[in-house]
Amino acid sequence: MNRVFLVVALAVSAATPAAAQFLGMPVWNSPKGGTGITISGDYGHPNADLGKGNAFGARGTAGLGNLNVTLGFSTWKPSGATSSFKSVGGDAAFRVIGGSLLPINLNLLVGGARTTVSGATGSLMTLIAGGGVSVSLPTPGVSVEPYLSLANRWHNPSIGSTESNFGWTIGANLGFGLMGAHIAYDSESSNGTTGGILGIGVHVSLKVPMM
Repeated sequence: MNRVFLVVALAVSAATPAAAQFLGMPVWNSPKGGTGITISGDYGHPNADLGKGNAFGARGTAGLGNLNVTLGFSTWKPSGATSSFKSVGGDAAFRVIGGSLLPINLNLLVGGARTTVSGATGSLMTLIAGGGVSVSLPTPGVSVEPYLSLANRWHNPSIGSTESNFGWTIGANLGFGLMGAHIAYDSESSNGTTGGILGIGVHVSLKVPMM
């Protein structure tokens, strides 16, 4: 990513590029969807092109069958940075194919987040639009949903011009009754570099399984 991009936008000294929606996190997705409430705790580890460091976040998802609405936040401190990037936002995912009778799921995903840094005067707005496909595997006692997501990401700083990049995410959602886990790897290229983020997390779901 452009290493001057967030320096100008957020007026911080650490040269940190933009990536994904919640900075430091993959673009999480579940094309299968579901119903009820899901609370997720997330951890992200960006690669060297993104400045490394550790990101932590949480999300709450309301599932209405074909429509899932998520609100969340993340905080990411790149290696060598004196301040953390804080992102707050949400997304909406609409399942167009899939459900309880079909093993293949396809959804459309749109979302956005606003990122700020303590003491900085600027901010960064990130928008995403794309979709994903997943398979509901028939595994007894465990819900397994591997998926692939493709999305364009627009990074719009309060100072400067908008950057538009294409990215992909490959991951899996695992369910063990009310508890579950998720893992994903996100990739986004810009200006000759490729930012990668490995994310893992756990979640608690109070919903009807959509297998």
